[in-house]
Amino acid sequence: MRLPFRFGCAALAALLLMTGCYAVTLDRDLNLTPEMFAQRQVQTRRFDTTDEKKILTTCAALLQDTGFTIDESDTQLGLLIASKERDASDPVQWAVFLTAGIFLGVPIPPDKDQVMKAFVTTRPAGTEGRQVAVRVVFERTVFDTEQRLKKIEPLNDPNLYRGFFEKLSKALFLEAHEF
Repeated sequence: MRLPFRFGCAALAALLLMTGCYAVTLDRDLNLTPEMFAQRQVQTRRFDTTDEKKILTTCAALLQDTGFTIDESDTQLGLLIASKERDASDPVQWAVFLTAGIFLGVPIPPDKDQVMKAFVTTRPAGTEGRQVAVRVVFERTVFDTEQRLKKIEPLNDPNLYRGFFEKLSKALFLEAHEF
């Protein structure tokens, strides 16, 4: 069965119209806000070396020393992904859970477990590529007592990033001077 020419033209016009609207929405959603730029600045540091592999190896050792397990690593791409599991229970949530269950008959499962992830990327930076920019992003995924996903959220505490980069700087210094 052959579709009429007019139907095909109308379908094509509708498809083009929807694609154009989607592109406008996508462009609007990808604008960087000042907050996003500031957070990226907190998450990134430059180091005076050209050895990305050495930096990634040091990052892996640092993350392992703090309880992370290396999930993925690719030195050619400058990528490292690590994770660790932690308890996410909160006494206040348990009180709400018990109160809602007893008085309302609608228990709301509290947080139980969380998986913290660290994403590290490296790239050449500076004049003539004489530095390496390291960016680390921390996030957590929280599950309730029934192992249902409750939330995935970035960890934006500047002290977390400052502490990571201080430890990384010390470790790189010690490796460079063979202590």
